[in-house]
Amino acid sequence: MGSSFQGLDRTGKKVYRNLLKAVMKHIGKEEHKSHFTDFIKQEFRKNINSENPQKLKLAHDYTTYLNSVHHHKDLLFSYNIAVDRSDEMKRVLGKSAASVGLRLPDVYQS
Repeated sequence: MGSSFQGLDRTGKKVYRNLLKAVMKHIGKEEHKSHFTDFIKQEFRKNINSENPQKLKLAHDYTTYLNSVHHHKDLLFSYNIAVDRSDEMKRVLGKSAASVGLRLPDVYQS
């Protein structure tokens, strides 16, 4: 975290870390998506000395929301609820083949 987050208490740092992890995991780390993490960093730096529990709760709730939406999507895929599963099946087949040291034929490659 560095010295720029000295004003945040332990809870604030945890919320900040968890939010950044969720954004990087579910939205992505690519350069064209960096504005998400830049905005989060800017907001936390701007409100370092603010003792506003509502903003921390909002950040925590958004983290929970982001994780839950992606978990829900994964559940829908696993239950085969009217979604195109071809990409998911390719990924699963690729993992299965790789786990035993095989490579999939070109038919299954994307």
